[in-house]
Amino acid sequence: MNYRLIVQQLGMLVLVLSAILFVIWVWSALALGLDGNGVLALICAAGSSTIIGTALYFSGKNGKNKRGTGSMGRREALLLVSTSWLVGAVIAALPFLYWGRSEGNSEHPFYSVVNCFFEAMSGLTTTGATILTDISTVPAPLLFWRSMIQWLGGIGIVVLFVAVLPSLGVGGKKLFKVEAPGPEPEGVRPHISETARILWLIYVCLTGIEIVAYKLAGMGWFDASCHALTTLATGGFSTHNASTGAFNSRTIDIITIIFMVLAGANFGLYYAAVKGKLKVILKDPEFRFYIFLLTAGSIIVIFSLLGSGQPIITTTGVAEQATIGDAVTQGVFTVVSQQTTTGFATADFNTWPFAAKAVLIMLMFIGGCAGSTGGGIKVIRIWVAFKVMFSELERSFRPHVVRPLKVGKTAIDSELKLATVAYVLGVVVLFTIGCGTIMLLESGNPDCDMTTAASVSIATICTVGPGLAKIGAIENYAWFTDSSKLFLCVLMAIGRLEIFAVLVLFVPRFWRSS
Repeated sequence: MNYRLIVQQLGMLVLVLSAILFVIWVWSALALGLDGNGVLALICAAGSSTIIGTALYFSGKNGKNKRGTGSMGRREALLLVSTSWLVGAVIAALPFLYWGRSEGNSEHPFYSVVNCFFEAMSGLTTTGATILTDISTVPAPLLFWRSMIQWLGGIGIVVLFVAVLPSLGVGGKKLFKVEAPGPEPEGVRPHISETARILWLIYVCLTGIEIVAYKLAGMGWFDASCHALTTLATGGFSTHNASTGAFNSRTIDIITIIFMVLAGANFGLYYAAVKGKLKVILKDPEFRFYIFLLTAGSIIVIFSLLGSGQPIITTTGVAEQATIGDAVTQGVFTVVSQQTTTGFATADFNTWPFAAKAVLIMLMFIGGCAGSTGGGIKVIRIWVAFKVMFSELERSFRPHVVRPLKVGKTAIDSELKLATVAYVLGVVVLFTIGCGTIMLLESGNPDCDMTTAASVSIATICTVGPGLAKIGAIENYAWFTDSSKLFLCVLMAIGRLEIFAVLVLFVPRFWRSS
């Protein structure tokens, strides 16, 4: 294992984050003045991370493996990706911690080291779970940083790493394959650094378009920027306690729905669209199944809301009678938000009928498309798993029939079938372990019932954020014990890196010399 090379690349990653922190500090200082609330915390964090990054870089410089080369193998890539999220979360937590301690208020959530790390990990993994009980107490520069870390985690800080640091060479492709979400991410161009740049260019352009759309819809530039950053990342951090429901604007809701749908789709399709290959999008089986799930889920939730006769309680606490217009807007918004694992909310869906909540839970498991910023199992895996299941069902009464499994026109080989089934099983096992562990860690807490424990396990593994019961749309994670929060951080990291990239580190043979 080439440990020095890993340490060097971690140092470079920390320096990139330091540069971003410094840029945000400059903007904050110009806008708020050097004495602005939270500005000092940013420059202190930028300085500390620069020192850490420099120390890591030079301590790992000229790292060689046993063959005397500085190349990165598969094991190095796996270890680097996993440690990148850990180190990245530590750096991302520094501004919160510096500000929380400088305020001297031990009652504020950011006074706690664990809380700051939890918020940072939730941001980088685009989970959107928060420990903040009152977001308005956090200064604007830190709210912007909080949105920025979700934006960076959207396509992945490691993909950004590859895009701006092409010196990784062949190791870059190994990194990209480990980090990029989906069963088998494929580059849209032959060279991985070029692929990463194109993905980020699309990402940046969509973010800019959404900022302008929000501004035209009535948001201020600050709110528009923060919400655009977290929408494209399918993260869900908001600048208001009531999430996007605070704006009480159907136009803003519709804009958010559109961009959440875009963020939950495969970004490779957008590259095809730019090249004029629109038919690729229409013929893509995963995209069509993705739209079908969103449509079917929305219809079921809308009719459930209308049929219940119950008022819809918004995130601002207002109870509104479920008119057709409100049911459609709230139903579609919530379904899209939960399946794309964004986690924005306009209504307290915890009070909705059982059928509506059941649909939301199922969609949370499924998540977005491969190659998207969304979490979850991924639509393509669900599609392949169903294909495998029906194939085995047919074999039970027609054992001699050999029928190739296809997704669209692409044949599914045995390796992909096995990997898909293994991943789905892995999510189920991890969900069960997560639920049981939370029940044990919170055994003395009357607020943590089975629904809450199960919901928090799904919400963190699938990087959704809000769930049911005590972690609903108008709730937060502040009431969990520190041990539970740290465990949930592990679940978020495992879920963001699609389970095996992290769990492989616990296999003894991984650490043995090959």
